[in-house]
Amino acid sequence: MTPKSILAITDLTARTASALSRAARLAAEHNAALKLVHAAWSGEGPRAEAACHLAHQALQLEQRHGLRVRTASRPMNTLQDLADEAQGADLLVMSAVNEERSLRSFFCGSAAERLMRIAGRPVLVVRQPADAPYQRLLIAVDFSQASRMLVEHAFALHPSAQVELFHAISTVNERKLRGADVPEHVVEAYRHECRRHAQDQMLGFADSTEARRNRVSWALGRGDAGRQAVVQQQHSGAELLVVGKHRASALSDFVFGSVAKRVLRMATGDVMVVPHDAAPATRAADIRQPGSVEPMTRRVRAGAQTPVS
Repeated sequence: MTPKSILAITDLTARTASALSRAARLAAEHNAALKLVHAAWSGEGPRAEAACHLAHQALQLEQRHGLRVRTASRPMNTLQDLADEAQGADLLVMSAVNEERSLRSFFCGSAAERLMRIAGRPVLVVRQPADAPYQRLLIAVDFSQASRMLVEHAFALHPSAQVELFHAISTVNERKLRGADVPEHVVEAYRHECRRHAQDQMLGFADSTEARRNRVSWALGRGDAGRQAVVQQQHSGAELLVVGKHRASALSDFVFGSVAKRVLRMATGDVMVVPHDAAPATRAADIRQPGSVEPMTRRVRAGAQTPVS
């Protein structure tokens, strides 16, 4: 689960500086390979001297964080280009300012959503300055096996951070009971039972997380899971909110809604969205850690004796 290769997306403007800084900080913390790629959003086409500007940003990050930063050889003009490049990365990092506001984003989702949908990689959307490592993480869970994997992702990302698990209790059935004119005391009893059941579930879920139980707290909310997760992030002061995402189609997300989609649109802090079927990077060449050295080979003159060590 620990990221060994990070792909940071930039439009070469100052507004993506926080995302690049966060990507570099994570790469330094995990001794991971970091690669920068220039994305020409909204079909704007490649900028003049883009490669030079990208190399300059990489050099600045190298000097500031003491790590090696590589750059992509060409700009990414489409999300499919980015998705292809992302096959060699364990984590994608981008700025929230890249979240275009358009008719396409309304129906098909933001750039982060669409990229995650086709690339199948965790995406970290950065909104806040990356002045320090994440100290507090908030993880939205639904007690499923996918949520257990989500917790492992968060633990691996920041082993020393304080972690809060959060679950929002659905109020859909409660509204149905009221719509059917069920007596209020019956609705209240149902609400109480739902909370008791959620508490039992949360206690069992928290106890099953073997890593650092003493640093894990939990909280419950009521209502829309996406909205409540954002409210809890603001209340707890968590710098990062971690949510899971099923690999649904754009049409399915638009018709039925998506917790991750609502979180990305409403959150004011950093958000990491992890696909439930996320897999490790597929290209081994792209996950070599910075500073690694190619195996040394000794050239021996033909006919000469090979030294014995």
